Amino acid sequence: MYTFDNVSLLRDGKRWFPIMGEIHYSRYPEEYWKESLCKMKAGGVDIVSAYVIWIHHEEIEDEYDFTGNRNLKAFVQACKDCDVKLLLRIGPWCHGEARNGGFPDWLLKKDFEVRTNDERYFATVEKWYKKIFEQVSEFFKDEKTNPIIGVQIENEFGHCGGLYDETGEIHMQRLYKMACDIGFKVSLYTATGWGGARTGGLLPVMGGYCDAPWDSRITEIEPSGNYIFTYERNDHNIGSDYGFGTGITFDLKKFPYLTAELGGGLQVTAHRRTIAKADDIGAVSLVKMGSGVNLLGYYMYHGGTNPDGKLTTLQESKETGYPNDLPVKSYDFRAPVREFGQISDTFRRLKLYSYFVHDYGCDFCAMAADIPEDNPSMPGDLENLRYSFRTDGKRGYAFVNNYVRLKTMPEFKNVRLTAPDGTVFPETDIVNGDYFFWPFNISFGSTLVKTATVSPLCKINGNHGQPVFVFYDSLKKRSGNDYFQIEGKSSGKPEFLVLTQEDALNAWKTKNNGLVITDGSFIVESDKAEYLTVRKNGLVYVYPEFQKVPAGFEKVEPVNKNIDSKLPSYNFACYRISGLSEKIENPVDAKEISSDENTVTYSINAGNLMNQFRNNSENISDCFLSVSYLGESAELYEKVKGERKLLLDNFYLGEGYDWEIGLKRFLKSDIDFSDLELVVKRLKPDAKIYFEKPAAVGSEGDAKLLGTSAEFEYRFRINE
Repeated sequence: MYTFDNVSLLRDGKRWFPIMGEIHYSRYPEEYWKESLCKMKAGGVDIVSAYVIWIHHEEIEDEYDFTGNRNLKAFVQACKDCDVKLLLRIGPWCHGEARNGGFPDWLLKKDFEVRTNDERYFATVEKWYKKIFEQVSEFFKDEKTNPIIGVQIENEFGHCGGLYDETGEIHMQRLYKMACDIGFKVSLYTATGWGGARTGGLLPVMGGYCDAPWDSRITEIEPSGNYIFTYERNDHNIGSDYGFGTGITFDLKKFPYLTAELGGGLQVTAHRRTIAKADDIGAVSLVKMGSGVNLLGYYMYHGGTNPDGKLTTLQESKETGYPNDLPVKSYDFRAPVREFGQISDTFRRLKLYSYFVHDYGCDFCAMAADIPEDNPSMPGDLENLRYSFRTDGKRGYAFVNNYVRLKTMPEFKNVRLTAPDGTVFPETDIVNGDYFFWPFNISFGSTLVKTATVSPLCKINGNHGQPVFVFYDSLKKRSGNDYFQIEGKSSGKPEFLVLTQEDALNAWKTKNNGLVITDGSFIVESDKAEYLTVRKNGLVYVYPEFQKVPAGFEKVEPVNKNIDSKLPSYNFACYRISGLSEKIENPVDAKEISSDENTVTYSINAGNLMNQFRNNSENISDCFLSVSYLGESAELYEKVKGERKLLLDNFYLGEGYDWEIGLKRFLKSDIDFSDLELVVKRLKPDAKIYFEKPAAVGSEGDAKLLGTSAEFEYRFRINE
């Protein structure tokens, strides 16, 4: 049973701090939905959110397509099979960087205005809502087993289009009643809460991005307000048209502080090539937690690829009246899980927080934000220390953020944080890029920790049946290792384990509540099946050790995993994975076949690489082709009956950011990979584009393929 009060969500009457992540089923291959959902679960996602994008299903009026990657019913079933809950975002307007914000072209040609209180519009939406419900109706027959626990009505209504006054509230209430009458009976009904949006009394969810790739400027923009601790829930960057303290249309005291659109990355646009990095997203997430958030919801959590349209391409573009031009195909978003299912550094960073809230969230939810008056209140203040507390008045967590995207922050010497109850932390130096949270007066098992200068990660099972409390060192520069200040005497030896931050980022919990440390990934796909995925030879550390050495692994003597020698010794077993293929340089044959003032075209023969992939399938789960090029953008074409058809595309980000393509999804296709074409568009020196990583180009502009490489990804079954 899911409910909420003004503090947090509640699950079966207990406070609940979930992680939510967005994936668009219609932008990802159906055959890999379950694999991706399990990856999201491994990252700590409890609730999957997903738009039902109208134009993807009814591009031509009355011609519905719920097949293949558009099979909503199969996607909901996949969520149920993977035991993840689902927040279905039924629109009708979604945005999602889709053409017309997801509205089909035919709808915009009707003789009524969309997103108004015109009865003809409501009738059209009702027909669409009913069609959506047809796909999912069987799941509503049993509330206990229905994975759909929430429905979002509309999106940014009154913020980006729609009705901006009280008539907007009427509109939202009408859509809500319509959804309920049709059969969408769920525990949670949500609505966009930021920037003047009308909520209709529904549960408001907020957003926050580290930058604004939709901003019209082609310069570096001002620092995001999402890097300061504040009671302000609005994000002035979304839409780039609202400042602090404006645009909240609901009573803050009645609803918990929940987010649904923390940027899990940034989708690049033609005019702004922003690069969302793990620390950019991680620092925003930490600041939101320190500001009182009790749900971390990410948009996007999983990238994808736009489907083909029957009449038009389906991406957002200026041609359709929107402010941005986006790739026709790529919706990578630099998300935690990338366009081809790659697990990114951002995924690892966010996992630190999801592990924490899973083990401590019920208690943490009840702690209110307490933001000191001397904490900087404006995003442009880059001189003063940013800090906050979550506390119940006697105990809690101190939060510090000394990270602002693209900025260098000062070093703060000999800082002594003082909690609201008077508890004083040890003296600490805080350097540029530090962001962390530390506990005070928190009991971990039988041990009362007065203060700790390491961050809690999770609990795992110890050798003697008692929990082991895992922490990680979150400072970039530290002197000494006196991590804990213990209050009084504990009833037993504290079962504490401290990891380096690198090891914590590479740490994965197993289904038996153990710990695996790997620079690959560790995915639990069922009660029995666990898989470790890597791209290169290396060591894997496991606690407790595997009951049976997996095929392809060799147990070796462990190298110290930076566990503090003053604390109990946890004997991590060490396994070596060897015999894997090294990175392949220039695995495809490329030849320039034409050139003009705007483009350079290459013939691409990747047939040998695909054959090698097919013929060496043992333990190989994917093959990633990296394309290094210089240009404004690149497009990869297949040949269909002698004609070129766009297969994939990419917007250039700058030196060091190659285009990585996963080939697994094409293994069963009839695409001739020996006969592809790569078109690189020329990057002109006067291009009106903002680059974070600008490239030097010639006076006439440049478009050239610099090279290619490939890596195989290997997948090992851990248990039988």
